[in-house]
Amino acid sequence: MPDEGSMTVTFLGTGTSTGVPVVACDCHVCSSKDPRDRRLRTSIMIEKGKKNFVIDCGPDFRYQMIRENVSDIAAIIFTHGHRDHIAGLDDVRAFNYVLNKTVDIYASEQVIDSINKEFPYILKEKRFFGSPQLHFHIIGNSPFSVNGVEFLPIEVLHHRMNVFGFRTGDFSYITDASHIPEKEMKKLEGSKVLVINALRKSKHIFHFSLNEALEIIGKLRPEKAYITHLSHFMGVHESVERSLPGNVSLAYDGLRVIL
Repeated sequence: MPDEGSMTVTFLGTGTSTGVPVVACDCHVCSSKDPRDRRLRTSIMIEKGKKNFVIDCGPDFRYQMIRENVSDIAAIIFTHGHRDHIAGLDDVRAFNYVLNKTVDIYASEQVIDSINKEFPYILKEKRFFGSPQLHFHIIGNSPFSVNGVEFLPIEVLHHRMNVFGFRTGDFSYITDASHIPEKEMKKLEGSKVLVINALRKSKHIFHFSLNEALEIIGKLRPEKAYITHLSHFMGVHESVERSLPGNVSLAYDGLRVIL
């Protein structure tokens, strides 16, 4: 059991925008019987001080909350506004109904604009009955606190799109990145646990490849690193895992890491 001062990170999903298996695909990864090769859309939950903080809620959010038996969340923090990271926002209604509470949302102005386009009924002055009850907090590239827990944004590039990663304590999380500016890399130094995206082994314009992610891990030298946001092109979990350095693992859905 984790002690009161510890932090638990649960990987709610570790797959790219299509998830794995991919609809209608019969490749060896999508046909794999290894549960670690079944990947929902990327999201994590950080449990600290008896509070749950979710980073991103994609289209699998409802099932992820049920699977992990989550009874309450303190806030949802968004990395960026792509649909595979925001599409589950409507399912926050369950927390509104059951707990009679408004859920805090932390997001950049760009993400809030994306939410407004995806869910035009949420931000209207006169909301219709049944819309999610949310309290929006605008964040930028400056530290912010949620229920006494400090988060440090890490501004990375998803090709040309600005995306936030986040650091809290010794844990750093980067998803949907293809480049990390040097000044933002410095924020990651000293991380004991680093999570970073790698879509596949070959180069991709919007995401790190496996070798590019490993190069960054090599520079930062965390005690442990996990690869997330994987596509079926990465290969089967067991085979790829064997090829990685000793301090690096592929994340998988349901994995829990205690710091």
